[in-house]
Amino acid sequence: MAEHAGSTGSALTDEVVPHRIAPTRTAIVLCAAALVVLTALGGWMGYRLVEDRQAADDQSRFVEAARQGAINLTTIGHTTVEEDIRRILDSSTGAFHDDFAQRSESFAGVVRQAQSTSEGSVTSVALESCHGDTAQVLVVMSVKMFNAGAPEQQDTRVWRMRVGLQRSGDTARISDVEFV
Repeated sequence: MAEHAGSTGSALTDEVVPHRIAPTRTAIVLCAAALVVLTALGGWMGYRLVEDRQAADDQSRFVEAARQGAINLTTIGHTTVEEDIRRILDSSTGAFHDDFAQRSESFAGVVRQAQSTSEGSVTSVALESCHGDTAQVLVVMSVKMFNAGAPEQQDTRVWRMRVGLQRSGDTARISDVEFV
């Protein structure tokens, strides 16, 4: 009989058919990667938001402390000088506090002897700088001065101050005052 010169059926070959990844699996992997990236981005943005809010709160706290401190420094009466000095000392810290405490007795004597009263009001306030636990705030004040011995000599002055502040716990206290 004759041999078959060729075979007519399917023959096994050594060819390798590339394995194809199912489109569904590719979509799942891409979605998972996108989810990881979006989660990381959302976490970073949330962290920045909290950090920004804390910085804004700190800045607001410094500005408010400077505003109140400037009012305390410029609102002093001959009948309330001890309370006024106590208020100034309670809102100050460091070398400024120590210097003011040392001079407060003679200051009170001068205010009582002159029977003077001053009333300060803030005209404008702006944060100049803020670094960690310290800040510099610019304050513009209108200060009315009265003297019981010479009521006709009422005087109103505009003062500009650079108030240095130091954080002390949850509050900010005056650490320096410079007239500019």
